[in-house]
Amino acid sequence: MAVTPEAFKQALQLWASGIAVVTSKTEEFGLRGMTVTAFSSVSAKPPQILVCLNQNADTGENIDQNGRFAVNILNTSQQDVSNNFSGGSSQEDRFANSRWSIGETGVPILDDSILSLECKVIEKIRAGSHWILIGEVEATVCRSGEPLLYFRSGYRQLTDV
Repeated sequence: MAVTPEAFKQALQLWASGIAVVTSKTEEFGLRGMTVTAFSSVSAKPPQILVCLNQNADTGENIDQNGRFAVNILNTSQQDVSNNFSGGSSQEDRFANSRWSIGETGVPILDDSILSLECKVIEKIRAGSHWILIGEVEATVCRSGEPLLYFRSGYRQLTDV
């Protein structure tokens, strides 16, 4: 029996995940960015992460052209940033409504995120409707704050138990 996309999405609502915004920049397309929840560490030696992007996302075009991207882990005060980069608004508006700067490797990083990882693509794998990008981390910026979480179709925050 096959699992429907709707049943799969409903099941995954029970997995709490952090919210990240993947950003990139090229001369041809300019600034691009999108909200993702499919992000994970892969290896500490060498430092590698993975992120999943829909094949139709224009942010992926930039990454294909440039070979570099940043993953910005959002803090609890950045729900508006998450919503802004989730779609609906133009790429230009996404960056106009967010504080950002150019990182060490030339990719845009979000200034208020708790973590920015600047990465070089080392592998790109097609999986269903998405690309799995494996990136080697070339630079990190760590800031204070608590992570913004997503659980059961809503934003959440950490609490002590």
